[in-house]
Amino acid sequence: MSDSKTILMNTAKPRPHQPSLKERIYIIIFGTDTPAGKLFDLLLIYAIVLSVIALMMDSVVALNKQWGMAFHYAEWVFIALFTAEYIARIYCSPSRWSYVRSFYGVIDLLSILPAYIGLLLPGTNYLLMLRLFRILRVFRVLKLMRYLAEANVLVRALVQARRKMFVFFIVVLVFATIFGSIMFLVEGSENGFTSIPRSIYWTIVTITTVGYGDITPQTTLGQIVASAAMLTGYSIIVVPTGIVTAELSQEIQRERTLISCPNCGKSGHDHDAAYCKKCGGAVDNPLVDKSKS
Repeated sequence: MSDSKTILMNTAKPRPHQPSLKERIYIIIFGTDTPAGKLFDLLLIYAIVLSVIALMMDSVVALNKQWGMAFHYAEWVFIALFTAEYIARIYCSPSRWSYVRSFYGVIDLLSILPAYIGLLLPGTNYLLMLRLFRILRVFRVLKLMRYLAEANVLVRALVQARRKMFVFFIVVLVFATIFGSIMFLVEGSENGFTSIPRSIYWTIVTITTVGYGDITPQTTLGQIVASAAMLTGYSIIVVPTGIVTAELSQEIQRERTLISCPNCGKSGHDHDAAYCKKCGGAVDNPLVDKSKS
């Protein structure tokens, strides 16, 4: 009898591991692959958006007079929720200090810290707009990180164009200094051009086609110089666009050369190409999941 019990105990299936409370919280908060994790992060994003909207509405004087207390209570409800969420993340995180020092950990802390500082220093509560950065979690929730590869092409193009852009910036600054000095001599302080730096400010506003209108030339000669500055602004405003476009085109071409066919050796395929244009064989493209083709 005892032998049969021993056999039954040895053949019995082991009980499945039951996750602890800490593990369950971790799966919900950090697990974006699970339905509960996706739901949690989406609800968190909705709460972030609503809290930012409430903070923006509270800054409107008319709304603040009528609904000021409601906004105040709503804000502290959100603060309590975000504080509890931050503490829960620290509690269930396998490496607490790694989370606290991570990008999302710092953003999570900055989203609630101004509220408590505001108790001692009034006015800092509007820094809570920083919590809008937490919406970056949507990239993890909706699996959009793969699209960052497309953004990397633009970033590399901007990096390649940085020296040309710097030279262009210096040229524009020289033009602004020249036009500002001329306007200071022509118009003078009686027409608002009280100093060369202020005249340079007017020139930058004019060249960039912003035109605040706080300073305007009054003399005929000053208006002629202003017209020349405006035309110069229209002439040079297309330069940075051309620089970036050229670098972007070269970067796309460089990326295409990396995608080649191992069968015939042809390169220059599109970034989303899975098969060769020439022989029809599969190409070496890390951006394409061939299992779905």
